[in-house]
Amino acid sequence: MDIILALKALTMGLVEGFTEFLPISSTGHLILTASLLDFTGEKIKVFEIAIQGGAMLSVIWEYRARIGAVLAGLTSDPKARRFLMNVVIGFFPAALLGLFLSGLIKQKLFAPVPVAAAFIIGGLVILWVERRARENPVSVRIQSVDDMSMLDALKVGCAQAFALIPGTSRSGATIIGGMMLGLSRKAATEFSFFLAIPTLLAATFYSLYKERALLSAADLPLFGVGSVAAFVSAFLCVRWLLRYISTHDFTVFAWYRIVFGIVVLATAYTGTVTWVD
Repeated sequence: MDIILALKALTMGLVEGFTEFLPISSTGHLILTASLLDFTGEKIKVFEIAIQGGAMLSVIWEYRARIGAVLAGLTSDPKARRFLMNVVIGFFPAALLGLFLSGLIKQKLFAPVPVAAAFIIGGLVILWVERRARENPVSVRIQSVDDMSMLDALKVGCAQAFALIPGTSRSGATIIGGMMLGLSRKAATEFSFFLAIPTLLAATFYSLYKERALLSAADLPLFGVGSVAAFVSAFLCVRWLLRYISTHDFTVFAWYRIVFGIVVLATAYTGTVTWVD
């Protein structure tokens, strides 16, 4: 692996980690970054999904005590069993739809212009939800992930399924969807983190298995650099986000999405930037 390829893999890993758990779409940012870096092709699409596994490991590390307690209490603690069941239930809607639609979505929507449009629409949705939360703060009925019912988990899981559209944002769909369903900002954010574990793990292994013919042992350094970079940057992002949401809302991310989406559409329309699918 030459130095230029390593730098591209490092950049992609950092972008993945810093965007995976923010409501701004890691997939969308990876598609746009890959286009700018001329780092495209079928193998790179697998790479973009695979390095999400590195970001997912940062959540396991951050919540290792909580995850360990849940696993240890499965035979004796009803709360631990309910928590695990909620994560499993929340995972299934996106998993089932992704299994049947992933090929079509990659073919039609893994491109800069559809991603930019999703950025803008998602930003407008976040602005609307945050305004609704300010005007009616008493609508929050769930303060902790431990208070969620299985129906709550299923509804948030259905919201996560919208993230199959590149540019929507998996974390954005689950956090904002959770807030719309009555979860507090902290509960929605933490449940989004926990849902990331099975969702990103399944996406990584499914993509690697399905596209195994494209890959070889020579690709391991490339994937390793991207995954390690994603783990480190995602860990820093998770720590920062937990502090941020204690005193802030998500409005700034909404405006970022809108402005970024407009810039991409404008540059594509004027030909200032040649975006490569």
